[in-house]
Amino acid sequence: MESRDLDGSSQRLPVSVLTGFLGSGKSTVLNHLVQQPTLSRTLALINEFGEIGLDHDLVAHSNDDVVIEMSSGCLCCTIRGDLAKTLRDAPGRFARGGELWFDRVVIETTGLADPAPIIHTLMTEPALTRRYRLDGVIATVDAANGGDTLDRQIESVKQAAMADRLLITKADLVDVNVLRKLQDRLRILNPAAPQIIAENGAVDPALLFDAGLYDPKTKSFDVENWLKAEAYAEPHDHEHGTAGHDDTHQHNDVNRHDAHIKALCLTIDEPIHGDAFDLWLDMLLLLRGPDLLRTKGITNVADLDGPVVIHGVQHTFHPAVMLPEWPSEDRRSRIVFITRDMDDSVLRDTLKILKTSDVGQAKIRPVESGDSDLPILEGRR
Repeated sequence: MESRDLDGSSQRLPVSVLTGFLGSGKSTVLNHLVQQPTLSRTLALINEFGEIGLDHDLVAHSNDDVVIEMSSGCLCCTIRGDLAKTLRDAPGRFARGGELWFDRVVIETTGLADPAPIIHTLMTEPALTRRYRLDGVIATVDAANGGDTLDRQIESVKQAAMADRLLITKADLVDVNVLRKLQDRLRILNPAAPQIIAENGAVDPALLFDAGLYDPKTKSFDVENWLKAEAYAEPHDHEHGTAGHDDTHQHNDVNRHDAHIKALCLTIDEPIHGDAFDLWLDMLLLLRGPDLLRTKGITNVADLDGPVVIHGVQHTFHPAVMLPEWPSEDRRSRIVFITRDMDDSVLRDTLKILKTSDVGQAKIRPVESGDSDLPILEGRR
């Protein structure tokens, strides 16, 4: 991709969500991260459930360049208020000498938190989208208890399924075969998320961060690395111009929560008419919005020179961005879905609407933020 900051991403602060079930080692990991020189300009927000906090006592305060902000109450319940207000006020509240000192935010959620409301707020709150961008979701998974937790706690399954990075903790406490079994299970649940082993909570920050669409190193959009469509492509087949993940290796035990989660990539060979694509997504959101845990895609919209990138979490979609050029010679549309209790046929059968030949073209309007004149597709929010 051309090295240009297409939508002002370099001016917006990256936000990483550190999630994971109770006891999976989030605080130990954060304790290590905040002491790393490369993260000295990181604002860490710790969410705790209840008035008496415990986790913040496990996080080192020796580094004067890191601020730890505690809030009571579960983020999934108070996200629209407390966290949004904290992020809005942070540049002024934590200013030093009147200057903004941090260039990254890490939010550690309570172990019971659903990450979706946090992502919704970061994607849709106007005061936040002008200053912050979602970098990625990091989910910690306890190697010793992870299998049992996935069996018993649907929250842990959702955390892992929505993650951009899977951080496996306490691997030194288990047999190698137990670890591999957990890794295989996580790979089915979330094929594209890199699995990283933390050694006593220690991990290279470079492996966790810069997981979003925007690559700060090249100051451009790294669509291929963000989408990782190839992770879903084997085994695959073609049907109505689409390719999807073979479900034969999915867990068949319906008592396991992750048996309800599916990950697949639909590949559409021909250009898509914009209005038909918009109608298809609207239909999916109306019928099954809560079950579309995460949606990512690069699409070839008819009569547009560059690809259109989409990103959604359940019923909420970020405004779709049109890039000036394709990242490779592959011009096929590739849309990745992580779904809950949704058969692949729902996605495949509804794709027939994209074959409609008399639909109009996509409507284009400029980005409202004023950061760029890069167009986005109207109607995808």
